[in-house]
Amino acid sequence: MENDRFDRATRLILEALQADGRQSTQQLAEKAGLSATPVWRRVKELEESGVIRRHVALVDREKLGLNICVLANVSLVRHSEGAVEQFERLVQVSREIIECQAITGEADYVIKVVVADMKAYDQFLQQQIFKVPGVASVRSNVVLREVKYETALPVP
Repeated sequence: MENDRFDRATRLILEALQADGRQSTQQLAEKAGLSATPVWRRVKELEESGVIRRHVALVDREKLGLNICVLANVSLVRHSEGAVEQFERLVQVSREIIECQAITGEADYVIKVVVADMKAYDQFLQQQIFKVPGVASVRSNVVLREVKYETALPVP
């Protein structure tokens, strides 16, 4: 399903599911102004096409004791063979890294790391990040407070 094909009902379904993924097909149908069967078909098509990637529960990190959030810019040694692959493998298996983007500018990546405290962040750096031979530098920015945190995307 391509973005230019999203009609009003499909947009309403996507917005409703982003707000609360546990809504029943009947609840979605009421919001979209359709009957349950076409809504069920649209949701299945959105899942099969990859527009809806998965259904998850959003958990409050601080209630889990993950009190520190760090945005770290990671630079790799360019001439190091396999550095990109090695770093990206680490990112995939590290539970502390909850986001990673390859970026332009002075750094190669920005990672979002959540840990219990600064000691845990130091251990994360020493035991994981700095053990990757291709990592040249890490510039850490500790998040003081979240001004805005949204998971819902604007549906065109």
